[in-house]
Amino acid sequence: MEYLIVTGILFVLLQLYFRIATRFNIIDQPNHRTSHFYTTVRGGGIIFPIAYLLFIGAEMYLSPETMQQGKGEPNFFIFGAGFLILTMLSFVDDLTDLSTKTRLLFHIISVSLLLYFLNGFSLLPVLAIPFVYILFIGILNAYNFMDGINGISGIYSFFLLTSLWYVNQQIIPFVVEDFIVYPTLACLVFLFFNFRKRAKCFLGDVGSIGLAFWIISLISLLIIKTGDFKWLLFLSLYGVDTVMTIIERIRRKENILEAHRRHLYQLFVNEKKQSHLAISLLYGFIQLSMNIFVILSPLPNWIIYIVILVPTTVLYIFIKLNILKKVRNHEA
Repeated sequence: MEYLIVTGILFVLLQLYFRIATRFNIIDQPNHRTSHFYTTVRGGGIIFPIAYLLFIGAEMYLSPETMQQGKGEPNFFIFGAGFLILTMLSFVDDLTDLSTKTRLLFHIISVSLLLYFLNGFSLLPVLAIPFVYILFIGILNAYNFMDGINGISGIYSFFLLTSLWYVNQQIIPFVVEDFIVYPTLACLVFLFFNFRKRAKCFLGDVGSIGLAFWIISLISLLIIKTGDFKWLLFLSLYGVDTVMTIIERIRRKENILEAHRRHLYQLFVNEKKQSHLAISLLYGFIQLSMNIFVILSPLPNWIIYIVILVPTTVLYIFIKLNILKKVRNHEA
């Protein structure tokens, strides 16, 4: 019943945001770098900071023992400080483009709070901390880069979160259940309005970066609990697409921070004229199948890495080169 009520509250509040966004013209306009062709409400991802506030309120009221900080227990207020700072900055960035330096500064502040939440400054060797900053900030931006068509990050995140929920429930408990369930419910409500041929809203930076921050925290908690880094493979498909696209753009001497349409999912939609929804489901189900393999496989980790990353990268390169070749032949 609790989750049904939370879902209803999220649904109503997102509807209310649509009215506010329309009133104040918080609208996404299509341009030559986007993969949509009509105006849509921007910043629908504000549902995730709302979900966090509902989570923390419910935990304080229904499970006050969760808020009693014990040795080794996560402090959800520290997480919330980093999360809300980051999402509010991202929402402002949705309204008016902020400078790269400003975004980077607040990303560093939020990641610092995330590391404090994870007890990372105590657990990590000093020399490893800068690499963790680079990894976390890279994932935040990769998630933002990948959110370019209807449904893709909502579907991808829903399958990722449900995979983490399964691990938490059936394999090893690593965090209070609601910390996974609340963003999952927010994904479902968001998808109701976004997973359409003509979406009613987009995540915006507030949603894509906020989702990434929450997911990073969950995967990190799982890695700390198990001492196993294989859980990073839950991000493997987005990771391969992002890294390979960055390499391609560097070779083309392009600014990797500028918006573009070079990701494989964008080529499928814009060049191959495939459905947004079909490609989003394809990405989601491929990552889900990888997650199932990671969870259930008895193989050593190094073999799991090879089985997932090598075929994915090779297939990615083959498909992308084939699409680009056909595009060049058509243009010629």
